[in-house]
Amino acid sequence: MENPSCAIPKRDINFSSLRANSMLSKYFIIGVFLAGASVLAQSEPQSTPTTETRNKAIATRVFEEIFNQGRFEVANEIYSPDFQNHGLHRAVDLKTDQDAVHAEKQAFPDLQLQVERLIAEGDWVTALWTFRATHTAGGYAGLLATGTPIEMRGITIWRIVDGKIRDEWSSFNELGAYSQVVHHVQGKLWIALGAFLALVVVAERLFWAGCKWLVKLFRHKPSQA
Repeated sequence: MENPSCAIPKRDINFSSLRANSMLSKYFIIGVFLAGASVLAQSEPQSTPTTETRNKAIATRVFEEIFNQGRFEVANEIYSPDFQNHGLHRAVDLKTDQDAVHAEKQAFPDLQLQVERLIAEGDWVTALWTFRATHTAGGYAGLLATGTPIEMRGITIWRIVDGKIRDEWSSFNELGAYSQVVHHVQGKLWIALGAFLALVVVAERLFWAGCKWLVKLFRHKPSQA
């Protein structure tokens, strides 16, 4: 016989209720986690652009705003007062550099510089660019307007410190640009050369004719007693 005093009472376990409570607990934990992550994300400071990104933006302004749009005043914003453009044999200051830019834009009003590659590392930015313009006005390198379409490629290296361009090194095929001008006007050059040679021949003939006339004049001049 069973001992009633030692009998363990039986309880009905509701497994579906336990599963529901477990799911609610999981959803609650996930919700708390997501809410915490959202608060942390909002409290973190916004990421700032890198030095390379800022310097590439400055370099782009040189091409787009100064050269292409002719907004020369932008140079005062992005160039350092002690800027130096390092040429092959000498360096020039900011005023001399920008005077050359003004003359270039005057001689080539439709000038467009297209950036092919732009690479930045620390304070250094390198740009590979293509120059396209039409020589429709004088004042550049002493040349009169020729109407020559010019296309040449060049490379520029800048050192940019604290948001200002401090140094520049540029190289481009200037001789190739002049050869394009010569090729464009070679027909006119041949005509001019022919006219010059004809003028020389005429001048030479006139000179000798004048000499002969003077000789005859002095020969027939009566001698004084």
